[in-house]
Amino acid sequence: MTGITGARTAGSSPDGRRSGGAAGREGTPPGGAAAARHRAAVAALREAYDTLPAGGSVRLAKPTSNLFRFRNPSPGEGRLDVSAFDHVLYVDPAARTAVVGGMTTYEHLADATLRYGLMPLVVPQLKTITLGGAVTGLGIESTSLRNGLPHESVIEMEILTGDGRVVTAAPEGEHARLFRGFPNSYGTLGYALSLTIELEPVKPYVHLRHRPLRSVADCMRAVGQIAADGTIDGAPVDFIDGIAFGPDELYLTLATFSDVAPWISDYTRQQIYYRSVQDHREDFLTIRDYLWRWDTDWFWCSRPFGVQNRAIRRLWPRRYRRSDVYRRLVAFDRRYGLTAQMNAARQVSTREDVIQDVEIPVEGGAAFLDFFFRDVGMRPVWMCPLRLRSSQTWPLYPLEPGHVYVNFGFWGTVPLAPGQPDGYHNRLVEDEVAALGGRKGLYSTAFYTEDEFWRQYDGQEYSELKHTYDPDGRLLGLYDKCVRGR
Repeated sequence: MTGITGARTAGSSPDGRRSGGAAGREGTPPGGAAAARHRAAVAALREAYDTLPAGGSVRLAKPTSNLFRFRNPSPGEGRLDVSAFDHVLYVDPAARTAVVGGMTTYEHLADATLRYGLMPLVVPQLKTITLGGAVTGLGIESTSLRNGLPHESVIEMEILTGDGRVVTAAPEGEHARLFRGFPNSYGTLGYALSLTIELEPVKPYVHLRHRPLRSVADCMRAVGQIAADGTIDGAPVDFIDGIAFGPDELYLTLATFSDVAPWISDYTRQQIYYRSVQDHREDFLTIRDYLWRWDTDWFWCSRPFGVQNRAIRRLWPRRYRRSDVYRRLVAFDRRYGLTAQMNAARQVSTREDVIQDVEIPVEGGAAFLDFFFRDVGMRPVWMCPLRLRSSQTWPLYPLEPGHVYVNFGFWGTVPLAPGQPDGYHNRLVEDEVAALGGRKGLYSTAFYTEDEFWRQYDGQEYSELKHTYDPDGRLLGLYDKCVRGR
């Protein structure tokens, strides 16, 4: 199935529903016209890449982004049109695999696989995260305690490398080292054009149990116990994540696939999912609504737009209650400095963006949350336990195989006291993460010195991969992209 993906499957509409046509339909072995379209798309992309100015940086021309490193295009910057790779080409229900274009959003991917009672092993929380983005930039969700991270269910990848080659990287073979170094490289070694991934069977519904905890220590102990046992009340825990509303109000949501549902909740309307965790002890969602339970309100980050106000919510069309809509509003605000101007006019104190996800060993989770509530003060905080799926290591984001970690996600702003520079709280977080033996994702701002950065993210391995696959530096370097924000 190497190198076959590339065009939205004929016979499916953009939302994954069938719309007629046969060639390349999911479930039909790839080949013929579908394979030819993909080869043509790859050839066109390689030609476009070769024509870009050699001295300028290269970036993808994408309609959406889930990164929080806002920047304006640089003069002479080359833009690659990768729209031909936003498609699911083939789902094999018997083998439980799919061949998928690297720019395919998880919304399209999940719709394509759910028709066969299957889903990717890990489906990140936001609809417009792409499969290639989740692999090169990491991803996580509530199956990650069972199934690890998205890149761990990749069988092979077709990659356009920085030196203009198209190679197939797999766990074994000539490009095995690139396969292992691609996660957390953020497009600085190359771009995934197609990926073959594993899938797992689902049931129509998900049964959720929201368990309250009254201390961060109790919460981390519960995570450790569930990781060891894998069940709750005799039922398997298929999904686990949680919310810390404060140091004495925390909830773990333990969820299980179900064939039946005595009721079905819908949080795309007036009710808000994260608030339901406080109000109910159990709930039922369809599998699709469960996958996107966080997207409707961008976790809780739709609050600044007023969408959680009942009156405004009734007027805000449901189709615009999506994370990508909110993110575009933020980008518009950043571009024109609207909030900054209003705060200056109102003489509101300067606020610092603290938008991060970090992985902390479970035994240090209580210490991290205690620090965070005391020294940063933002709440709520998302909690998502994870464990690598196998003994395979990933050098640019080294986690210890077999060890349980907890991802803490926090997204918002905090006030800066007089004399505190922008980045003050982010640096506190970076220092605490390092002290506890954790790792920090790079989708947002980072403030590491170059020495600190390369100690965290295996500078030696990255340097050797960069020399092999992008010796002329046509793609930005990882530090330049993720810290300097170039």
